[in-house]
Amino acid sequence: MRVTAIVPAAGGGQRLGGGVSKQFLPLGGIPILARTLLALEASRVFAEMVVVVPAEDLERCQEEIIEPYGISRAALVAGGNERQDSVYNGLKRASADAELILIHDGVRPFLSAELIWSIIQETRIHRATVVAIPAKETIKEVDEEGFAVVTPERRRLWISQTPQTFSHELIREAHERARTDGFHGTDDASLVERLGVKVKVIPGPFDNIKITTAEDLALAEWILKRREALASGAEL
Repeated sequence: MRVTAIVPAAGGGQRLGGGVSKQFLPLGGIPILARTLLALEASRVFAEMVVVVPAEDLERCQEEIIEPYGISRAALVAGGNERQDSVYNGLKRASADAELILIHDGVRPFLSAELIWSIIQETRIHRATVVAIPAKETIKEVDEEGFAVVTPERRRLWISQTPQTFSHELIREAHERARTDGFHGTDDASLVERLGVKVKVIPGPFDNIKITTAEDLALAEWILKRREALASGAEL
């Protein structure tokens, strides 16, 4: 089965501050995006990886990430105004013979090969899957005046992550329908859901974090050190 990974990494990283896009910031001495791509490549699942970055960073990504870290089968594509636009640009670049499309945030560097294989196998059955974690705290729906109006039952609430994986035909249809209708979702699964297709939720690890703030980066450094200590057999 031919699988294409689309890696949106076109965010500007304003929440981290400074003049460096968050995907290029170092995590343990290696750019965050490089760690993500190396993790994807290590699974040996993908026939190709489409990496979507800001247009002004195409050359930089090639010179600082693709070439130095030996990322093979990677194609660089310019991003759009919003994440949804960037993923659509990636879809247009994906090979027509790709059967499945796996979409994974460029700033989620801690995914494992086991998780990738698991979600792909589930997608072969269900056509649409999303990695998510159960909500650990009570969630409130709040109105425009700042008052709580609904407290949903927590056991039914899950926090969506990536990877999100779909049949190629399905996710392409979902994106094209959304563009026609002027609909903007907060993730790719929401575009599929509005077609009436059920999306299978796959429980994921809590350390599959998305690095968007300085606090996230500090947590990522701790996760990395913990993983390295466990791999070396050192006491924590």
